[in-house]
Amino acid sequence: MGNSVVASYVATDIIFLGTGIMLVSAAVVWQKELMNEPTLESVARFLLLKKAPLSAVIANGVMVLVAFFLSLPTFALPTSRTWLKAHGWLVMVCALFTLVLGLMEWISTLTTRANLETIWGQQTSKIQSMLQQKFSCCGYLNSTSPLYVVDSVCTSDIVAASKEGCVGPFANYAERWINLLFTALFGIVAMDAVLILCAAMLIRYRKEQLRYRLIDQKWGVGNI
Repeated sequence: MGNSVVASYVATDIIFLGTGIMLVSAAVVWQKELMNEPTLESVARFLLLKKAPLSAVIANGVMVLVAFFLSLPTFALPTSRTWLKAHGWLVMVCALFTLVLGLMEWISTLTTRANLETIWGQQTSKIQSMLQQKFSCCGYLNSTSPLYVVDSVCTSDIVAASKEGCVGPFANYAERWINLLFTALFGIVAMDAVLILCAAMLIRYRKEQLRYRLIDQKWGVGNI
């Protein structure tokens, strides 16, 4: 039983490390993307990333890495429970941090269209045109509200009036993107919960082993 408990803890701890690396790597890549000018392919994601809490994601990932390194002494000290408890509490903090980030993204899906209308109104004609070209639409609500930008997709009033506004396809894209983000974050929280349970099982196992050793020492049998 002891080996299986330890193996479960090690496996989940390694996966926990992977989630920390993933959080930091993704946020750093996206921050670098924001340093460049958006392209026709990336313009929608670019606008959504500008509103994303990337610094908080990096902080969360760094905290996960710290929590992992805090678990390393538990392997060097196979009878100690202090490091395990400290690790478990820090993992719980990481899980709560990730949960808050996930809930923030989920809540934003409740007002996606209103948020996107604000974002649209803040953009230059160039960015609005790129969105029109990406989604093959004209204007936001429709071609006149607000007035469309003349480009290769919306070449005239007649052509623009025949196309839908960008609110539909832009909102669908944003919802898919945000759904992916908060689903991933909630998945990480679930993995954190599994690691906390494995740590608790290992703490209990080591506590029982200590009790057995004390009993054996009391009766003069020696350590197990």
